[in-house]
Amino acid sequence: MEEINVAFKTDNNKPYNIFIDSSYDGLKEKIEELYPNKVKACIITDSNVAPLYLDKVKELLKDVFSEIHDYTFEAGEQSKNLDTIYGAYEGLTEHHYNRKDVLLALGGGVVGDMTGFIAATYMRGIDFIQLPTTLLSQVDSSIGGKTGVDFKQYKNMIGAFKMPRMVYINTDTLSTLPDVQFASGMAEVLKAGLLRDGHFYEWTINNFLEINDKDQETLTNMIRKSVEIKKFIVEKDPFEQGDRALLNLGHTAGHAIEKYMDFKMSHGECVALGTIVAAYISYKREMISTEDFYEIRDMFVPFNLPISLDSIDADEIVRLTKSDKKAENGFVKFILLKKIGKAVICKDVTDEEIKSAVNELVVEWD
Repeated sequence: MEEINVAFKTDNNKPYNIFIDSSYDGLKEKIEELYPNKVKACIITDSNVAPLYLDKVKELLKDVFSEIHDYTFEAGEQSKNLDTIYGAYEGLTEHHYNRKDVLLALGGGVVGDMTGFIAATYMRGIDFIQLPTTLLSQVDSSIGGKTGVDFKQYKNMIGAFKMPRMVYINTDTLSTLPDVQFASGMAEVLKAGLLRDGHFYEWTINNFLEINDKDQETLTNMIRKSVEIKKFIVEKDPFEQGDRALLNLGHTAGHAIEKYMDFKMSHGECVALGTIVAAYISYKREMISTEDFYEIRDMFVPFNLPISLDSIDADEIVRLTKSDKKAENGFVKFILLKKIGKAVICKDVTDEEIKSAVNELVVEWD
């Protein structure tokens, strides 16, 4: 088991540990260390993850808590709304949960985001623990305390910052992960290298066969490095007042594409396309070379991620980017690349630049 500590420079957030293991064997001990006095626990999960891991985790932890309950909602982005949150509130109040109790997020990014939001708002704050089961949640969304739900066409528009008490990553859960969701997580891995560590990016490219074969040692190394990159940025800027925005590389256009496609593409697929948009703008501004742009674009292919679309309305993508919460004073905050491994925040990207880059995604068939 590997252990990574996340600590903050201010007293606003408690430090917490991220554990990377190949099973849930150490989970009981780590939770007992956090909660020596028995409290109630509610496991929040979705309809995909519950049949695979809910009973196993409940059985493992049944002696740790005074009571253990669960709340399962329908899997998918369409459930990431306030109606689902209300259902959780009803269960917690029915079982008389208080501020000393704890929630466990067992699932991917949607489960983690929603559980964190419930934890931030129920009785003005209750502990929660992240048990991420997808690659995307293990390398990205479970770390850093961003929580939230979608509101109408706005992704993650309602939310709060709420740090977990612990993150416990069981890499064996990736063995049951559908290929499209594994690929989705790889977009966030590649993003991490592109924005912060060129050597890690090249390592990821060079080890694509082992990664796609889900070699456990390779996956553990990849997850650890991705976690360390996010930890470094989150520790410096927990509430996204500055450099944490760099983690949004690929997400400005990516979120717009995700909404435009009515969430029929995975989050990671849209982030891959959004990263290509950002790289194209960087290339046209002569921040990165032609060779770098084409390498960035083409290196999504070995990880089963898209680099083009049959058609897209670039004007609509621009409109959707401006409805994103990252927009400021009519301009969209874009993360661009100075080089592979070095990202910068730009607030002067024009509509024409965005449209030109989005149109570059379209493949014209004869």
